[in-house]
Amino acid sequence: MTDVFLPWGSPAHLGVFGLVALARGADFLSTWVASPQLRLEANPLARHLGWRGGLALNLALAALVATWLLPAVILATASLLVAARNFQSAWLARSMGEEAYHRWLGERLAQTGRGLYVTCIGAQAALVGLVGAALVWTNPLESLAAAVGLGVLSYALAVLVYPLLGARRIWRQHSSGA
Repeated sequence: MTDVFLPWGSPAHLGVFGLVALARGADFLSTWVASPQLRLEANPLARHLGWRGGLALNLALAALVATWLLPAVILATASLLVAARNFQSAWLARSMGEEAYHRWLGERLAQTGRGLYVTCIGAQAALVGLVGAALVWTNPLESLAAAVGLGVLSYALAVLVYPLLGARRIWRQHSSGA
């Protein structure tokens, strides 16, 4: 079912585009609530592109990926999960302010130690990844369930890589006294 290609501009393509754009929009909104200046953004490409560049890239990506249902479901699933995770602490970052939250996070990372932090992030990613792997393993690859599973696996990879990149950046800034 997900191996279906949708004709550009067809009602199905526009519907899938709407779903992907909604999911990417949720990720954008959750990022903006937490970090309007992108100070807390761990993705270096997103920080480099900024809001306007990121919006243009994501709209183009959503339109393109909406022509093929499998990657569209994967991207929408991962994006919605990322947005949910962002909203979990966005209120705290917004209430403290980006700079204060960044300092506070740096202090927590310094007090915790790298080993424990990396272990916890790895465990979170592995546990979420098991859910995605189970969906992929128990369903035909072209099914919607497998596409959702691949989206969950993509999210698991994101919750492994981006927090580690962000922590690495904070560790570097705090060790250099910045």
